[in-house]
Amino acid sequence: MIPDYRGEFAGKRVVITGAAGVIGTWTAEAFAAEGADLLLTDGRPGAVAELAGRLDAHAVPADLSTGDGVTALTEAIDARWPTADILVNNAGIYPRTPLPETERAEVERLFDVNVIAPYQLARHVIGTMTAAGAAGSVVNLSSGAAKRPTRTGGVYSATKAALEMLTRWLALESGEAGIRVNAVGPGFAPGSEVSALPAEHVAKMTAAIPLHRTSGPGDAPSAILWLCSSAASFVTGTTLDVDGGRTAGDFTPAKGTP
Repeated sequence: MIPDYRGEFAGKRVVITGAAGVIGTWTAEAFAAEGADLLLTDGRPGAVAELAGRLDAHAVPADLSTGDGVTALTEAIDARWPTADILVNNAGIYPRTPLPETERAEVERLFDVNVIAPYQLARHVIGTMTAAGAAGSVVNLSSGAAKRPTRTGGVYSATKAALEMLTRWLALESGEAGIRVNAVGPGFAPGSEVSALPAEHVAKMTAAIPLHRTSGPGDAPSAILWLCSSAASFVTGTTLDVDGGRTAGDFTPAKGTP
């Protein structure tokens, strides 16, 4: 359940990338419920248009794996507002590829979407916030993979580790302007990937989470909204893992645990 921020986000200009994914959709719904003015973007035009129509938001289809796609998005933001108040860099890709099959083109695409696009968007939005004298907020979506790589997801882990360091650097660069930059590491949410996940995989992942459940619609969005709120006015440059304890360490359920 998302806390009631009593109108704090009413009219706030919020950009969410990767908005048509599970975490993006939940986050958009949370901000919409608080009365925010939303600009939603995703590489799937039909999906983001449907979401924007449902939430009375503005949709901007954009492929963030290309410089042209990022430029088109920044131009759309500038055409709509003098500046955004909040940027949520949620878009990300996660191909699973063993080392011998990992080609340079895939590595470059992962870094383009997961690191370079968030950097370019944050740099642009922080610039417009500074010019407008607006004390805004940027939240980057990281992952427990930044701390716990898997054999077929090593490049993805590297991108998320880079994103967390980028978050710290941006916080240092923008703090004097009153702009806060943080990251959230959401927990495992079934359906958050384009392909359907087998039930046995979901069960295995759930068993490895100390709180013994998967992430739901009130988890990562609650952290994102809190970090963007006045309640977190002294929080910047940090990563908040909202993953049921998954990144705390190895977890083996006790015998007899359902």
